[in-house]
Amino acid sequence: MARRAASSLVSRCLLARAPAGAPPAAPSAPRRTDGMHRLLPGVLQRFSTAAAVEEPITPSVHVNYTKLLINGNFVDSASGKTFPTLDPRTGEVIAHVAEGDAEDINRAVAAARKAFDEGPWPKMTAYERSRILLRFADLIEKHNDELAALETWDNGKPYEQAAQIEVPMVARLMRYYAGWADKIHGLIVPADGPHHVQILHEPIGVAGQIIPWNFPLLMYAWKVGPALACGNTLVLKTAEQTPLSALYISKLLHEAGLPEGVVNVVSGFGPTAGAALASHMDVDKIAFTGSTDTGKIILELAAKSNLKTVTLELGGKSPFIIMDDADVDHAVELAHFALFFNQGQCCCAGSRTFVHERVYDEFVEKAKARALKRVVGDPFRKGVEQGPQIDDEQFNKILRYIRYGVDGGATLVTGGDRLGDKGFYIQPTIFSDVQDGMKIAQEEIFGPVQSILKFKDLNEVIKRANASQYGLAAGVFTNSLDTANTLTRALRAGTVWVNCFDVFDAAIPFGGYKMSGIGREKGVDSLKNYLQVKAVVTPIKNAAWL
Repeated sequence: MARRAASSLVSRCLLARAPAGAPPAAPSAPRRTDGMHRLLPGVLQRFSTAAAVEEPITPSVHVNYTKLLINGNFVDSASGKTFPTLDPRTGEVIAHVAEGDAEDINRAVAAARKAFDEGPWPKMTAYERSRILLRFADLIEKHNDELAALETWDNGKPYEQAAQIEVPMVARLMRYYAGWADKIHGLIVPADGPHHVQILHEPIGVAGQIIPWNFPLLMYAWKVGPALACGNTLVLKTAEQTPLSALYISKLLHEAGLPEGVVNVVSGFGPTAGAALASHMDVDKIAFTGSTDTGKIILELAAKSNLKTVTLELGGKSPFIIMDDADVDHAVELAHFALFFNQGQCCCAGSRTFVHERVYDEFVEKAKARALKRVVGDPFRKGVEQGPQIDDEQFNKILRYIRYGVDGGATLVTGGDRLGDKGFYIQPTIFSDVQDGMKIAQEEIFGPVQSILKFKDLNEVIKRANASQYGLAAGVFTNSLDTANTLTRALRAGTVWVNCFDVFDAAIPFGGYKMSGIGREKGVDSLKNYLQVKAVVTPIKNAAWL
């Protein structure tokens, strides 16, 4: 099957690829199960998006790796405990995975420490590290379909999205960091006197890394790639909802020639394995992607232990600003993608859609029509745009926020309920007449719920867009260069997309202002997270020059 390299996630994700023999999705009216039909009479019955009612497709991949990866070997947890990882299409168990806790973190950190202090990785030439990462990228491409199938099965994202965009991007990221491995160098700087001064950039040591469930493979690449390129060893904790793809891809990394103990993977839960990693006295750095509340805990644990350095990529409530000069049809499509991509489970989702009053009514009607056409169903079926939410906890959280929107006085334009009676599917939902003080406009929903707000002028929308505890990303849609320039400089966010959204090239740094995090992922800036700076000063006698 033909593949294409993907350097961004700006694609619509309606791609022509699916497992052989996959039957087409069949539309079906949703069956109300939670009493919302009584709360919202006459509204939701018109919803016509295809429901996930067919028998789920059996993935064409086997789950071979369910144990912890410590010192190059797959091993049981010290306690012998396991936990189930579930198929979000059905809520049924896919496999039982070893449950790591503090003792397993101790074992993994000891292996990483030995590999750093005594092992070959930081002492290996940067060129050889680069070659291993390049071989790893080749293996990722070779096993593209298996990785994508595991990601979809464990996470619920559309297979086409995983296979044609995300897994190729993981390979691209590894090649990007392979290219950096032998280009990390220091400086010789002049001093005011007879001294030779070197500035060295050294690997930081043992890195602890905690990744989320919404983009397991991509977040693996964002963390593992720069850490390895800089010569570090690491212990990575997967999200308990999505452990499978990280274990599989780590096996490929060892096939590429990675020495034992350099990368260790522990599956487990935040209060046990995650807390043990963040507070471990022999971990030199911690990197976390997840919620802002958990990020605060990570930062506190790091400070109370050995004051390890911390980078955090946290939550967001990103504004997407549509000016009155916009092509409304194009703006509707882009705003739809900005919010609903990946089931709305994106930290940078354009979840506050600000629309100028002159085009507001037209935009709302067309946004409703687009949402009603969104294809929701088994993510292994061709043409499906939206799969299930990750689990019952997230599913119920999203439904609670929908009720907050209704109770708070926003207008439910479409959606508002679950789809089908099996799995964690939610109708694409739109609210209009949303006010800044409402919960759905202030708090991160992390689901397929679009909130549309009206504004009058540029100064007003700048003030309102910035009135958030978050500052991860923002979107601007306008035909005016002057307006774009004004907004890109005024918006307090780590990324501003102009007339596009969710463009994630390997070289583009990503991170947030305010409570959206500390530090940056991707690009050259990510390398700084995994390097120490050392000054070496030596006297020079009888110097010919200074």
